Amino acid sequence: MLNETDQRELLNFSATEPVVSVYLNTDPTAGNADAYRLRLRSLLKDVNLPKDVEVIERYFNHEYNWSGKGVAVFSCAPKEYFRVFSIGVPVRDMLYIGERPSVKPLADLLDTYGGYGVVLIDKQGARVFSFHLGQLREQEGVMGEAIKHTKLGGASSRPGARGGVAGQTHYEDAVVDRNMKEAVDFAVHFFEENHVRRVLIGGTDENIALFRSRLPKSWQSLVMGTFAMPMTASHAEVLAKAMQLGVQAQQEHEERLVERLITAAAKKEGGVVGLEPTLAGIQDGRVQTLLLLEGFRAPAYRCKNCGRLTAERAVNCVACDGEMEGLYDGVEMAVNAVMRGGGDVQVIRNSQALEDAGKIGALLRY
Repeated sequence: MLNETDQRELLNFSATEPVVSVYLNTDPTAGNADAYRLRLRSLLKDVNLPKDVEVIERYFNHEYNWSGKGVAVFSCAPKEYFRVFSIGVPVRDMLYIGERPSVKPLADLLDTYGGYGVVLIDKQGARVFSFHLGQLREQEGVMGEAIKHTKLGGASSRPGARGGVAGQTHYEDAVVDRNMKEAVDFAVHFFEENHVRRVLIGGTDENIALFRSRLPKSWQSLVMGTFAMPMTASHAEVLAKAMQLGVQAQQEHEERLVERLITAAAKKEGGVVGLEPTLAGIQDGRVQTLLLLEGFRAPAYRCKNCGRLTAERAVNCVACDGEMEGLYDGVEMAVNAVMRGGGDVQVIRNSQALEDAGKIGALLRY
């Protein structure tokens, strides 16, 4: 499973020799192992890097267990570099050859399916889950004090009488409050440990409201949705619901981001659109969030001396007069640069507004 350390390694790896990146859809609904191998051979048939082709095919023929719904492979045979990551969600078949691993498809997957925390809550305890790229990464649980429903006899059982229903209700409320506080503390610690970026809460409306009201404000802002589900649900049921709600919430989030970007760019206040202004923002280290349409590719040029990126054809760099080289996909380099710099990448699946603005843009730090 791809974790933060793996991601950082991929972003930082570069070589003078070509790096082969392969993404292969292994969703059982898309065929069987023979069908996957056939599509893999089709991807590799025109690759003139025999050592890389050999090691990739050998892995799929003899080592890969065909678990998960997708797989990403990165190979640079001259550097003896070979990495494989199983992914729990389907991916698009893709081949890319460059000086770095292709992280643009990963940026899309991480944007949609990365870093989910789910909590199932009732009045006595909580179950917490961490899902990443469609796979269960961790699950734990906590149980608080049992709520005792004691029926008292005689006059004391009258509503409002001393030690009767009113007193019992006060006791139950106190126990629930303690349990909820313990569940919140437990969940927050779990989410921090697992680098959760978005939260979903399951349970009854009452229990969800009680839990959510006790969450710190910083975590309340990460709650993307709630849903009805019993504490006894299986992790597969929780995952399916989390993915369904997560995709819906992500689409709504993307729409708001695009609107914010277009407004900021129009006012020239913290936003730019179009490839050249976006690349300029990346060069200056100003990009906080990069937005691009899914599948967008565009050639660009890079200075061999200082590394400056530009969409404009040039023989020499305007910054240092160094020699410029053409890049097949400048967008891939832009994504890599933003992620290495700690920025966020949002891959937008469908937006006419972003299409009209040049298919790419950035929200700036300053």
